[in-house]
Amino acid sequence: MFDILVAGLINGNAYALVALGLSLVIGVANVVNFAHGSLFAVGAMVGWVVTTQFGMPLWLGALAAVAVTAALGYLINLVAVRPFAGRAPIAAVLSTIAVMIILDNLTQMIFGPEVRRFDSGLPPVTFQVGGLTFGLIDVIILVTGVTLMTALALALRFTKIGRAIRATSQDRDAAAQMGVPVARVQSIAFMVASGLGGLAGVLVAAYFTTIAPTQGFQIGLAGIAAATLGGLGSLLGAVIGGLVLGVLEAVGVSLWGDSVRQLITFGVLLAVLWIRPEGLLGKKSVRREPLTGTFFSQARPLVMRRWQVAVLVALALVPAVPGLFNGYAVQVGIQIIAFAMIALSMTVIGGQAGQLSLGQAGPVAIGAYAAALLMKNAGMPFLPAALLAGLVSAVLIAILNAPSWRLSGHYPAIATLATGAAISAVILVAVPITGGGSGLSLIPLPDVFGIVLSSPTQLYALGLGLLLALILLVHRMSRSHLGLYWRAVRDDEIAARASGIAAPQYKSLAFAVGGLIAGVAGAFWAAQYGFLDPKIFSPNLSFQIVTIAVLGSMLRPFGAILGAIILVGGLELFRVAADTRLLIYGLVLLLLVRFRPEGLWTLPLPFARLLARVTGRGESSRQDPSGPIAGDPPLAGTLAARPATTRGEEGR
Repeated sequence: MFDILVAGLINGNAYALVALGLSLVIGVANVVNFAHGSLFAVGAMVGWVVTTQFGMPLWLGALAAVAVTAALGYLINLVAVRPFAGRAPIAAVLSTIAVMIILDNLTQMIFGPEVRRFDSGLPPVTFQVGGLTFGLIDVIILVTGVTLMTALALALRFTKIGRAIRATSQDRDAAAQMGVPVARVQSIAFMVASGLGGLAGVLVAAYFTTIAPTQGFQIGLAGIAAATLGGLGSLLGAVIGGLVLGVLEAVGVSLWGDSVRQLITFGVLLAVLWIRPEGLLGKKSVRREPLTGTFFSQARPLVMRRWQVAVLVALALVPAVPGLFNGYAVQVGIQIIAFAMIALSMTVIGGQAGQLSLGQAGPVAIGAYAAALLMKNAGMPFLPAALLAGLVSAVLIAILNAPSWRLSGHYPAIATLATGAAISAVILVAVPITGGGSGLSLIPLPDVFGIVLSSPTQLYALGLGLLLALILLVHRMSRSHLGLYWRAVRDDEIAARASGIAAPQYKSLAFAVGGLIAGVAGAFWAAQYGFLDPKIFSPNLSFQIVTIAVLGSMLRPFGAILGAIILVGGLELFRVAADTRLLIYGLVLLLLVRFRPEGLWTLPLPFARLLARVTGRGESSRQDPSGPIAGDPPLAGTLAARPATTRGEEGR
């Protein structure tokens, strides 16, 4: 047992270095840098090139990794964080997610996604202590971790730049008034934090003797878990959180195997957020929710008349006519519908209630597996199975996220990310029910009113019917008192609470409705493929959905459709290679957050006001951004992967 503890501490050292960098950035810039794990992978690959390809010593590879990742950290701050100073925190959150997607896919495109051997060049020296055998790399990791953490603590306490960093962390505005160069301090903090992440990548690669560019994402999420466990913004807490998480993972893996590693990571994260959200050493603080404020309100959504909606629906029905389009074109339409349905759930969560979900892949997975099991094992027809799967998803998401509604600042977004990842981890370990990593196969074709739908046009018609029904549901809710309360919480939660609105309950209800929509979309996903691969429901799917929703606009349901048409159908139209699609998603998200965060299904406020004057509709620019057809009474406020072949094309 003692050797497991030591192994956990060694692994926890890497988590501590990553978490230390995250906490340093959070303390100085009040930003959760989701790209931090990507720097881990970049550092590891730079170290691999220097040590394995060029045959240079490990220390030189480590220095090269620190230099490269520190420079990247400076660029991340310059491009993705500094431009959003003073704006709603959601801007920097989405921006760093975009940088993460870009870096991860660029690294894979440059080096290739395969696992490779990392030759550290260290002699095979071992040490015996109390019956335990340590390798030289074990000692190097422990000594390096302790030395760097001690040096950073001393530098923060006794050096001029360290005092400036601490002052900026405690009160950014007061530090600026006292003459502290806040912008320069923030750049230095990003460079130091990024260098620590790159160094951790080299040390972990040397320890396991293998490395792959795809490992950065999981390490980054583990670093966020460790930083949250210790307390966001607390450097000592980050160290303790990393060590504790490493030990817990080592014990869990020794008892139940490596398949539970991800479940332990996100299970610990959720438990901390539920029981002690400030972490072991963090301080309680109340900060504005990520999506409140005016970030998405600098435009007004396009309002359509009923005849315009009817024309669009008629055009959407055209591909459902048998023989009019080839099977491939219809299948692209099916993929657009599937992604539009999932993105529609963000219209309720983000556009209506003003919350950010980074884990929408979770309710999609619940709906997909629930519907598949109901159709396969219980023989239930598709429509009742889809409805029941949506209800199951809604209930589970509401329960899992319920403890998070008392949180503030970055914590709710982290909680949704952890929930989605934890659901994916449960699917992997629940082998008797879900099939685990092998997936779930032989899902029956959808049976609707006794008719088995097997052709692509039939599946398209089914998906379109579901999408229209869900749009109608969102529209009716947005025009009800429920929608009014959601928008009140979105616009100003403090004022909403003062008015007697139970904000946490309405947030939970918004996520439940979003879970229902995502669950029905998951049921359609399962029905069209006949096979479920758990890898599909990774956090990358959640980030794709966020990008689609932001592109189209979360203020109107038609925004979800527009985003899906562009990012799913558009990329397929130009036959963009599968390995570059996520890179394009990242670039699109970064540009959107920087230049048009309100989405494309909107008019910027100056144009909206000009149009109102020209048309004589003075109230049009004041209509509330909700509902797909017409505005509600005025309310002050703010607001793909390459399509796989469906079973219809396989001729079943």
